[in-house]
Amino acid sequence: MPSLTIDFFHDVVCCWCFNISSRMRSLAAEFDLDIRHRTFVLQADCTEMAARWGTPEVARETILGHWSVCREVSDYPERIDIDAMRSAPFDYPHGMTAALGCKAAERIGGQTAHWNMFDRLQHAHLGEARNIADPAVVLAVAREFGFEAAAFAATFDDPTTARAVEADRQHARMLQVRSIPTLIVRETGASLVNGPREDLAAQLRPALRLVA
Repeated sequence: MPSLTIDFFHDVVCCWCFNISSRMRSLAAEFDLDIRHRTFVLQADCTEMAARWGTPEVARETILGHWSVCREVSDYPERIDIDAMRSAPFDYPHGMTAALGCKAAERIGGQTAHWNMFDRLQHAHLGEARNIADPAVVLAVAREFGFEAAAFAATFDDPTTARAVEADRQHARMLQVRSIPTLIVRETGASLVNGPREDLAAQLRPALRLVA
């Protein structure tokens, strides 16, 4: 049995989630953690993007300012290409399409597939400046990653997948999750304070002692 179960709430478009994902992979191996992935879409469409950020131009520059801060404390800053996204020929993407891609992967291959797809889509977003709000891009990433094209597309379009994304949103509300990345230890109900890997490890050790 895993030592602890962690609910990891994240959005593919969130640069801070990129930093935490690699750290949690390392910690999951060290502490035998069961990471349960929960989509948390910050903005679900262009209308929500405009309501939150204003014009597409303002949205891009504001969000890329966040990328810059995030890149400074990243374990892999070379994987965050700010200049490429600044010059990309599309508006900064919302996260709903990518969330559907992650949930489709989960329905096909479980939690491991969700995490792998999440990381691959983040690479497409942060490192390759691809428009992950475009369903064709998400389906292309799935094919590149090895999913059978027709099966993945059918699961992506299945209303059950959209309902799974909404179920994660409702679960977040129940747990009073308001920002991401959020990491909640199921056994204790405690939220981990995001930070460097060793800070996260230091927070996990008391929880491990409690359930030992």
